[in-house]
Amino acid sequence: MPEISLSILFIIVFVTDLVFGKNSLLWCKIIACVGLFMVMLKDLEQVGLLLNSGLLNGRLLFGQMLLLNRAVIGFKFFIDVLAFILVLYFSWDNHLKQHRKGLSDLYSIVTGSLVGLHLMVMAVNMLSIYLSIEMVSIASYLLAAYRSESGFSAEAGLKYVLFGAVSSAVMLYGISLLYALSGSFDLYNGQVSLGLMQADHVAVAFALVLVLAGIGFKLSFVPVHFWVPDVYQGAATPVTAYLSTLPKIAGFALLLNFILPFALLVNWHSFNFRLFLAVIAIVTMIAGNFAAVLQTNVKRLLAYSSIAHTGFVLMGVVAFASPDITVRPAIIFYLLVYGLANIGALALASYFTNLTGADDVNDYKGLGFKYPLASISFVIILISLTGIPVTAGFTGKLFIFSAVYGVYQNNHDIWLLILMITGALATVISLFYYLRIPLNLFLRRSEIVTEPDNRSLNIVILSAIIALGLVLLGIFPGVIMQYL
Repeated sequence: MPEISLSILFIIVFVTDLVFGKNSLLWCKIIACVGLFMVMLKDLEQVGLLLNSGLLNGRLLFGQMLLLNRAVIGFKFFIDVLAFILVLYFSWDNHLKQHRKGLSDLYSIVTGSLVGLHLMVMAVNMLSIYLSIEMVSIASYLLAAYRSESGFSAEAGLKYVLFGAVSSAVMLYGISLLYALSGSFDLYNGQVSLGLMQADHVAVAFALVLVLAGIGFKLSFVPVHFWVPDVYQGAATPVTAYLSTLPKIAGFALLLNFILPFALLVNWHSFNFRLFLAVIAIVTMIAGNFAAVLQTNVKRLLAYSSIAHTGFVLMGVVAFASPDITVRPAIIFYLLVYGLANIGALALASYFTNLTGADDVNDYKGLGFKYPLASISFVIILISLTGIPVTAGFTGKLFIFSAVYGVYQNNHDIWLLILMITGALATVISLFYYLRIPLNLFLRRSEIVTEPDNRSLNIVILSAIIALGLVLLGIFPGVIMQYL
């Protein structure tokens, strides 16, 4: 029902745009918000349906194409919550609001992409995996180049399309090889894993690496991360907030579903998922953090930091592949607080750009006392992204570290120890670039005098609520964790 509701919502928003034309912005926004709220209720309703049916391990749907369980519902619900926040935020960005075609199309694209995001979270068949990723990719390409009058945005969109097309082709080739080696697309009927165990290990490893590279494009881990900085900087800031959160969260859900049948197979030795993902996680954390230190553009800085966060979440995925399914709630919680914090940070980047034209870290000098509520919220959000107590970012990192350490105690895998050390060092390095923004806001003076402006008050209220939520989730994480 959530997916059917989203499909109906997409049609309604699309038709509203056609009927009312350029005057449809407010109607499209209201319909999208109300519709997403109803979809969230449908998500929660599914939990009760599973429990009442006694299906605690979940249920396969549509000829074993899709899987529905509590973890999947958690992913879908949080994606819809973040999408609701983004729909509110889109029209508050001045650069995007001034787009000559209006923003009505944007709401149609986002609601349509949510169908693909839901399917990504639920996909357990290689065909449904590919189709759902392509649905989200097409929407992402349109969003990245939405400001077509901007040369930088058009360039970002073109780069995204080209890299995405190559990534899609690579993944499709990997899927075709897996089908040739196993004779099945269904990951959860046992035929794929058993067929691959009897095939040549080099061919199996090659095919799985190609598929993981395609999924990794959505997750932006190294070495398929090269599109991120240019696309995030060139796209409109609310679109960057979308690209850095929703497809990434859905991508991690898809990755967990993809590796689970192999992780649970005791005699699986054809490809070492733990080693592959551990090396990727280490390289991604190091590359993302050190590259972020060198940035001065705020959006570019947050782009590289999102790459570093991908590496950190991969720590949890490595523990999940060990296998330890109990780590999944920690991964979901971390992705939720990362999504909230990243949307909050980019919303505040929009706020300061709206008021002062500040795009660079150095442009923030002296703005902290002129815009105190926005600046304090920015500091709290950045503290959460860094992982400092008492914020939800710290609690999320603590859950991930605890999960990885628990697995390490059981098997004493040296790669898990290296992962934990790298994760701790990466957190320290992140202080050097995240805290540059508070340093400029409050401890450095600006030669340019600006008057306080309330034109973007909506963003301040939104960011303040997000900052407060991150503090409360840091102190009371059980409010969320008990349902995961």
